[in-house]
Amino acid sequence: MDHVSLEDMENHPRVADVQKHATEPLNLADMALNYYELAPGDSFSGGLHTHMNQEEVFLVMEGTATFQTKDDEIEVGANEIVRFAPGEYQEGRNDGDERVRAVAMGAPQDAGETRSALPCQECGAEYHIVEITADGVELTCPECGNEVEM
Repeated sequence: MDHVSLEDMENHPRVADVQKHATEPLNLADMALNYYELAPGDSFSGGLHTHMNQEEVFLVMEGTATFQTKDDEIEVGANEIVRFAPGEYQEGRNDGDERVRAVAMGAPQDAGETRSALPCQECGAEYHIVEITADGVELTCPECGNEVEM
């Protein structure tokens, strides 16, 4: 058995006020697990994206998160759960005035290629490949190699 307290976990804020990765502290082998607290205006990811090999599930524990796909938008309130299939573009954010607390689960743990729905301004390709680095996020066009740093 593995056990960890949210208070003891290191915060890795990127686009969310609080982002804590539980995957390694819990020695998870087959899924990814992250805890988020979103201040008003924050998002889970920073943009419309998809994981080609990973389904994602979000459990909202407090507040209301707004999730956008390419075709739809849905509000997910406290004690509600939403699932996105591998290859389904989504972005979750806090459009409200109150804090959102949520847990995100992804399986399998290896998400495979992550794509951003941001079109390439150089060649018109429909998406960029997302790479998370120590310095931030890099987007690379799969067609022409154009790079965008976020």
